[in-house]
Amino acid sequence: MAKVKTTFYCQKCGAQYAKWQGKCNSCGDWNTIVEELVAKPDKKDWKTSASKEAKKLARPLLIAEIETTPHDRLNTGNNELNRVLGGGLVPGSLTLLGGEPGIGKSTLLLQISLQLKYKVLYVSGEESQQQIKMRAERIDPNPANCFILTETKTQNIFRQVEEIEPEVVIIDSIQTLHSDYIESAPGSISQIRECTAELIKFAKESNTPVILIGHITKEGSIAGPKVLEHMVDTVLQFEGDRNHVYRILRAHKNRFGSTHELGIYEMQGSGLREVNNPSEILISENDEDLSGTAIASTLEGMRPLMIEIQALVSTAVYGTPQRSTTGYNAKRLNMLLAVLEKRAGFRLGAKDVFLNVTGGISVDDPAIDLAVVAAILSSNEDIALPKDICFAAEIGLAGEVRPVTRVEQRILEAEKLGFASIMVSKQNKFPKSEYNIRIVKVSKIEDVVSHLFE
Repeated sequence: MAKVKTTFYCQKCGAQYAKWQGKCNSCGDWNTIVEELVAKPDKKDWKTSASKEAKKLARPLLIAEIETTPHDRLNTGNNELNRVLGGGLVPGSLTLLGGEPGIGKSTLLLQISLQLKYKVLYVSGEESQQQIKMRAERIDPNPANCFILTETKTQNIFRQVEEIEPEVVIIDSIQTLHSDYIESAPGSISQIRECTAELIKFAKESNTPVILIGHITKEGSIAGPKVLEHMVDTVLQFEGDRNHVYRILRAHKNRFGSTHELGIYEMQGSGLREVNNPSEILISENDEDLSGTAIASTLEGMRPLMIEIQALVSTAVYGTPQRSTTGYNAKRLNMLLAVLEKRAGFRLGAKDVFLNVTGGISVDDPAIDLAVVAAILSSNEDIALPKDICFAAEIGLAGEVRPVTRVEQRILEAEKLGFASIMVSKQNKFPKSEYNIRIVKVSKIEDVVSHLFE
């Protein structure tokens, strides 16, 4: 009979203890340490068949002696996901996708499963086969290569894998799986770690890419031990507000590509639609001249975006003026208001200031500082800015307009979308001598005020 021992795990960080204690020494949280039973039977390989090749002992090799075979990435059929992954799925890789409940994780992966030209095994531990078929018929009524399996035991999953021999495996979700080698409940620290280790072994030995869906905690981090994110090759985060239709896919970790790319989707009744030109959806098409609106040129990863900044400045009704932001750092707004008051002479200390980045996205690029200042001044003076001008510059504490990185990409994006002029810092260096857009160079806030409002 297998020997069973008791261990104690912190349910937040995964730290292991020999006995119970109230506070976790690793993460500092109280009452997160839970007792778990861990069985120690002899582990078998993920392969269940009796006829398998004898395992070769690994030996150290010089780097020059290692033979590499180039593997083409698997095209997912989804341009936004391919961009975030760095060109497609790498054979033998393990990808973890996290996000809030209801954000569209299962919809995205089911949609990809139905569109892939490869044989796909979609394993669900949360929905029945009938429920998945109902969603699949809404997304793609004629799938050809997608197999659906409702199972939570890893040993049973590997039996079906050996029989079907899929080219891609999708697990929804890792928190629902359990292994015979661990006696604790599904979703516990030890079960998540053991099931992930078995899937890693399968992916590396069979050269099959595996995609996992992971739940997140109320703080927004992926549930389970932090070591889970270290074990996988790629960690993707699906973000967005459920009250808005747009979703953003980011890579927090990628061993095979950049983490600076992002994909943008629009949630529709038939699934997620790829947004190839997000600038057009983030800028409202309003024919009226409205004050307090400015267009900023920002970068999300490697992709230039044009976003709309809205500001409202009004006399404070209560004693303490309000400072409210949506999609922008509130402390940075307070800094810009102090710079406007000190360096440009605008009396905003007794006024309410509300700032909004349209489209439901959050931006932390300092290059939108100039657009924020322009929108605040436009609302304060009640003068509408020209619709054909955009901004790309950072504001310093001395009131100077500072240069930003990759300004040429921002200029070319503004030029492509039909803007007549872009305001940038005079210190920026331009690779080209001429553009099809007018470049307005400023060095301090006073220059911005004189150019826009005088």
